[in-house]
Amino acid sequence: MDRKSLRGSLLLLLGSVIWGAAFVAQRVGMDHMGPYTFNGIRMLLAWLVMVPVTRIFEAKNKKAPDYTEPDHREQRLAGVLCGALLFIATSLQQMGLVTTTAGKAGFITALYVVLVPVAAWLLFRKNPGKVIWLGVAIAVFSLWLLCMPAGGGFTLQGGDLLVLGCAVCFTFQILCVDHYAPRVSGVRLARDEFFVTGGLSMLIALATETITWEGVRDALIPILYAGVMSGAVGYTLQVLGQRDTDPTVASILMCLEAVFATLTGALLLGEKMKAREAAGCILMFSAVILAQLSPVISSIRRNGRSHR
Repeated sequence: MDRKSLRGSLLLLLGSVIWGAAFVAQRVGMDHMGPYTFNGIRMLLAWLVMVPVTRIFEAKNKKAPDYTEPDHREQRLAGVLCGALLFIATSLQQMGLVTTTAGKAGFITALYVVLVPVAAWLLFRKNPGKVIWLGVAIAVFSLWLLCMPAGGGFTLQGGDLLVLGCAVCFTFQILCVDHYAPRVSGVRLARDEFFVTGGLSMLIALATETITWEGVRDALIPILYAGVMSGAVGYTLQVLGQRDTDPTVASILMCLEAVFATLTGALLLGEKMKAREAAGCILMFSAVILAQLSPVISSIRRNGRSHR
């Protein structure tokens, strides 16, 4: 693995840690306000944080000898498209969380780990290879161990279908970011995503929900974490990390949020980790390692065939 790929993987891994700890904030925040209000405020807060951050990054990047100014039209288009997909995905997830369990929502959302390579193959005929497919299969099984109760059946109800729609939208958002991240400014793309998502969410919130200062005050801590850390930091890490990472490998790294949600619950809330959850964590990390070693394994196999 080259240095750029390693850097991209580490950024996505850090993003997964942040997202894993954000599930509680999303649930608690909706105790005091509607899903569109919560999403609107946290995403606009993320946008406000990213405005000065973008200026700092841009000033630093312009000093580099190989700096080239991205096409402004393509930059705006990337922000609108990725932001619209992020808006639909996060809205479906927040609405689904009202009526489904966090564990089932976590499992269904993370199914984008399967949908990303399938969509990439159907749309672009981009086959990630047998090793990656094996990693995807291991990741799905580990998600089942992590998120679903032992002996429990799996039936889709109203909230579950909304979260399934969220997984589909996240799939296309990942592919959209993968397409634009190498061609435009990553920090500008993250900033514009937040503005589009937050603006659309607030428009619907103003039309359909009751917004009170008391609700904002009571949900302030979840809003701050979801806006600054899960929003501004987490999604910026996604954009910057995906720039140098295969989208299927990126999806496996990002679904590690289910692992870190389980680990942070055990460390911070004293929740006991069951044996199946520990096995799920180990298997998920194995899937990530397998995905990272995929180029090496493929190279060894090619070299082996060439020497025959």
